[in-house]
Amino acid sequence: MPVPQSLREFEKRWSNRNTPIDFSGVWRFRELLPFAQDHQIITIGEGQTMLKASQSVARYAGLNDDCLYLQYEGLNPSGSFKDNGMTAASTHAVMVGAKVAACASTGNTSASLAIYSSVAQKFRVVVFVGSGKIAFGKLSQALDYGAKTIQIQGDFDDALARVREVCNQQGIYLCNSVNPFRLEGQKSIMFRVLESLNWEVPDWIVVPGGNLGNSSAFGKAFMELKSLGLIDRIPRLAIINAQGANTLYQLYEQQGMRWNGGHYNRSHSTDFFSEMDKENRRASTLASAIEINRPVNFSKSLRALDICDGVVREVNDQEILDAKAQVGAGGLGCEPASAASVAGVKLLKNEGVIASSDRVVSILTGHQLKDPDATVAYHSATDEHMDEKLTRHGVNNAPFSNGPIVVENDLDKIIEVIQSF
Repeated sequence: MPVPQSLREFEKRWSNRNTPIDFSGVWRFRELLPFAQDHQIITIGEGQTMLKASQSVARYAGLNDDCLYLQYEGLNPSGSFKDNGMTAASTHAVMVGAKVAACASTGNTSASLAIYSSVAQKFRVVVFVGSGKIAFGKLSQALDYGAKTIQIQGDFDDALARVREVCNQQGIYLCNSVNPFRLEGQKSIMFRVLESLNWEVPDWIVVPGGNLGNSSAFGKAFMELKSLGLIDRIPRLAIINAQGANTLYQLYEQQGMRWNGGHYNRSHSTDFFSEMDKENRRASTLASAIEINRPVNFSKSLRALDICDGVVREVNDQEILDAKAQVGAGGLGCEPASAASVAGVKLLKNEGVIASSDRVVSILTGHQLKDPDATVAYHSATDEHMDEKLTRHGVNNAPFSNGPIVVENDLDKIIEVIQSF
């Protein structure tokens, strides 16, 4: 399939959206991820997401009213960005005749893989999760879609290590973001961002950093588009770690690791991880989707940062939940990890790295209902009472809380409360 000479040519697919692969927000760009024939593609209508300008969130972050856009990936069928990559990985799994696929997950990956398996009916799914390290909103999806779930004693990093060993030994198809086809599918998020901006390149892409698959995919997408002559410049990239899972921030910003044309200091990162193991340092953040200390796409993210003249920052859980409340008040509910991107925009604006007039796209990776416990705990907080789980993660106040008001079952008192708003 030849690559179109202009990105605008992809718009023609909208007139044929009754065809599943043209309806898909991933596969309508299939010339830019050309590894499957049309008849081989497994799709469930992923990628029907939106880019929404948010004046209220822009003001919170310190940007001009028309300068902050929220890319809402929570509208995917499984409720997170993972479907962009999983449609590609599932397609490849079927192409190579896989009978069993597996992943380690903090929740979203397992939900996405399970839903594709249930639709394709071509392979079974085994999910590895850590003890107590998965939100029920996400676990319920994997269970409901028929995945077999193995809960091991440990965290995500432990689960990923075990699933990689099992897949290698048993010939099982691995669907974590170390899978290159996952990253091919995730490139389409950037294609849709450009489409929504009338094919104009923004100044910044800001994304939460967990396993670093998205940031790696985004860098690859822009590198390819620029080399194909389909865009004339590349936006800057900001990857935002949670403070309790900040491996990339430490290595990139504090210790100066760089891509260096692929010749980065591998022994330095190896020593870093060895010391992490020796001290038994574990990731700890309320943003469970990015609660990862050993990102499998670390080296690829270094390349993406090099391509996009990028920066890395860390934000704490207080900043994440405050930003999350502002995103919700602006009309888009997101899971905590998503809000790390907005907290990162605010931080970078305060540092003077992002200008108030820059056009910034912040990626919201997952739906609010993925982790409702954190939302309810934050909004139920008062000056007299903070949820123990929040305080354990350093969240000591909730300035934007919007908890339920307890009132007697009396009409006059109810009206009195309403009139006080």
